[in-house]
Amino acid sequence: MESLSFIETSMEDKIGFITLNRPKQYNALNRQMIHEIVTAAEAFDRDPNVRVILLSGNGQAFSAGADIDEMAEEGAVQMELRNQFADWDRLSLIKKPIIGAVKGYVLGGGFELALSCDLLIAGSDTRFSFPEVTLGVMPGAGGTQRLTKLVGKTKALEWILTAERIDAETALQYGIINRITEPENVLMEAREMAEKIAAQAPLAVRLIKESVHKAVDYSLYEGMQYERKNFYMLFASEDQKEGMQAFAEKRKPNFRGR
Repeated sequence: MESLSFIETSMEDKIGFITLNRPKQYNALNRQMIHEIVTAAEAFDRDPNVRVILLSGNGQAFSAGADIDEMAEEGAVQMELRNQFADWDRLSLIKKPIIGAVKGYVLGGGFELALSCDLLIAGSDTRFSFPEVTLGVMPGAGGTQRLTKLVGKTKALEWILTAERIDAETALQYGIINRITEPENVLMEAREMAEKIAAQAPLAVRLIKESVHKAVDYSLYEGMQYERKNFYMLFASEDQKEGMQAFAEKRKPNFRGR
């Protein structure tokens, strides 16, 4: 993995850890930092020893959003030619589950990064928001799309147009997060969830993630056809044979991801 300036990575118990590491800047996201996050996620996605990716942030905040100083003087043509959000698009192609452990501020680009995760564990102190409208801009890395698909048009418009902060209880009520815990326990809870998923059959986990994501965009009929093909495909795997044999023999399966 290339030299890292803004994140830390490690691997343990089949979990790949990515930690945002600009605590003095509340983990504000600059372009290099996003590039490092995505590159690390892709490396873990290719690594057969990793089954789940866990994303968290050092310090008091998960991420207070994009690095405004980096963008303040930018022009539209510059951003278009650079393809400003190319790395964000790569994040959408990660096949393994990504669990986010968030606390404190989760704002703007930080909120978009959290929404890019498949599952979210949040501290009780977490505050989500899209403040872009107060700067004369709008979310650009999927915020208007992902939030709307999660909570519906009415609430998404209210929150994005007013820049209102969403507390953890409200985020749980609207399905933005999976669980709330004390801030000091966020990483532990996320790791427990990651360990449960890492113990499952890796191919099944990947195809379940794929199928659920298709359900967001496809019609019911199209989604069911996609699901069915993935279901059939798993019967070509060694893990399917092992899982059903272990069930019959009343023992724990030894899944090998093939």
